[in-house]
Amino acid sequence: MKFIDILRDHLDVFNQAYDGQITTSMRHAINAMLSCRAHTQRASHWACQGCTHTADFPLSCGHRSCPQCQYNTTADWLAKQQAKLLPVDYFMVTLTLPYELRVVAKYQPEALYPAMFSVAASVLKDFALNSPKLAGDIGFTGVLHTHSRRRDLHPHIHFIIPAGSFNKTQQHWKKNKGKYLFNAFNLAKVWRARLLEQLAKLNLKLPTSLPKKWVVDCQHVGKGLPALQYLSRYLYRGVLPDKNIKSEADGLVSFKYKDSQTQSTKVRTLPATEFLWLMLQHVLPKGLRRVRDYGLLRGNAKKLRLQIQLMLAVAGAVFPIIPEIKRRLATRRCPCCLQPMRFMGIVKRPTNLIP
Repeated sequence: MKFIDILRDHLDVFNQAYDGQITTSMRHAINAMLSCRAHTQRASHWACQGCTHTADFPLSCGHRSCPQCQYNTTADWLAKQQAKLLPVDYFMVTLTLPYELRVVAKYQPEALYPAMFSVAASVLKDFALNSPKLAGDIGFTGVLHTHSRRRDLHPHIHFIIPAGSFNKTQQHWKKNKGKYLFNAFNLAKVWRARLLEQLAKLNLKLPTSLPKKWVVDCQHVGKGLPALQYLSRYLYRGVLPDKNIKSEADGLVSFKYKDSQTQSTKVRTLPATEFLWLMLQHVLPKGLRRVRDYGLLRGNAKKLRLQIQLMLAVAGAVFPIIPEIKRRLATRRCPCCLQPMRFMGIVKRPTNLIP
């Protein structure tokens, strides 16, 4: 069972049920997914290495919300992040938007999500500078997740942070000792105050009643690779893998998820139109990045990272052996002789062959 099949079968009813709520970005995502590997003007051309058979196959849409696409994009991101890993412990800080502000995320995501990133980054940088254990510049990578495990709208940002800081004046790396980085309650207070101040500057209409206490989590996660792998799951391939869709029958769709409290697998069943809305509400506005690097992990800090890695190596740190991430190359078998076919390039399909 595939999401795109459900979308195609129930699109007309979905359009009627959610007319007026479907954004331009959602429309672009829907059109891209419906044309994925079908109805394309261009195709990939393949030739058999064992006989003279050739064949053309429609292209993938490449949309970041499509569950069929972007495997290589995710692999590339993970490979780049692995190259930045330091032989130190890591922490994961998660800053969550309260329930009352989800209505802002629903109707004004293009303003809210960048504000969440910028405010959260300023909070983490200031806490690091004011921390006696760090007192320097840190690096961190943030990934925006807009959903809970049940796939409800639940915006939050995960930040993965190496446990240490760099003092530019002294040219010194300061290691954070122990399994404590920042006080989560203090983080939450500053996060709340600064974000509300920023949203007020943007003239966003906010609910009259907001909770006094917001949720921020700061956990020691050991080494960085497992955390990166966790963050990469929903970066570029939609919010629900097709393998998690269990069934679609009588207008109802069932999918499985892991309960965050019990860690047990549960099943959620919804009418098809509600299921489609549940998934499509997580389509981000065009141009909004889901992942961002800051400080020592930003793209133009490569020389500084190499300097820090050299310092750690001289100090005796052991760099873990990380397996190389290899791109999964597309493979096809010839229907005539079953020999492997070779990709020959992209060709334009004749007009009479396009439905």
